[in-house]
Amino acid sequence: MNREFDWNHLRAFLATADTGSLSAAARKLGIAQPTVGRQVSALEEALAVDLFERTTRSLQLTDVGRELVSEARAMADAAARVSLLAHGRAQALDGTIRVTASDMMSTYVLPDTLIQLRSMAPSLRVDVISANDIRDILKREADIAIRHVRPTEPDLIARKISDASAHLYASKSYLAARGMPRSVADLAQHDFISMTDDTAFVAAMAERGLPVTHANLTAGSTSVVTIWAMVRRGFGMFPMSDAIARQFDDVVPVLEGETDLSFPIWLVTHRELHTSKRIRLVFDLLAEVLTER
Repeated sequence: MNREFDWNHLRAFLATADTGSLSAAARKLGIAQPTVGRQVSALEEALAVDLFERTTRSLQLTDVGRELVSEARAMADAAARVSLLAHGRAQALDGTIRVTASDMMSTYVLPDTLIQLRSMAPSLRVDVISANDIRDILKREADIAIRHVRPTEPDLIARKISDASAHLYASKSYLAARGMPRSVADLAQHDFISMTDDTAFVAAMAERGLPVTHANLTAGSTSVVTIWAMVRRGFGMFPMSDAIARQFDDVVPVLEGETDLSFPIWLVTHRELHTSKRIRLVFDLLAEVLTER
């Protein structure tokens, strides 16, 4: 292995092995496809072997490539562990911390928190990863996560902040045109906006006792920020945190006394990262602000 090999090459190899193509690996890593190709080629040159058989449609691991995948994954996990331990021991209130939260929380809750944090630690940078999926703290995709489900991984520390109240919301214009439902049963005659997967959304509403079917879904999006814009323009109803919805005067709660869509808020970090002064600062500040909200 020559000096041209580095951990970026290893990550590119594993991502390509997992996804089967350079383009998919590039999307997974968040870098350009030519960069992934150069890194994979550099690793092959460093090892003096061919790791992939290249076809017009995909890349297939060679016998040597298959043999190296498990070893390479173990090396990458070890490198991530070393980085995690080093980051967790950092005591300076500078550098970068990555916080992941849903796109609505990232847009309408976190900015106020970050203003407070900036006054306390002006040299600290916080990058917000706005994502509705669950980012993997164990692999350092984020340092702190705000989640609505309790994590089960033993190496994670989770603190339940609160049970956030939430209800169905609709725009005043929508209700003016369609009328305010008088009962939960009336919801079967109204329009809803779906998030990501229609079947999962319908099932989630059924668990809360709301009679929503696929026929009620008139629009959808993977982005709750986009969904909320649709709600405000009158596309239909959608469940929303009361703390966020109260920031808008063009929407109102629907059946506020008859439905309860509250959800838990969990603050999560890795056990090792919790020993870092800067991460502990952000973790505690988020806990304080989110509890107040």
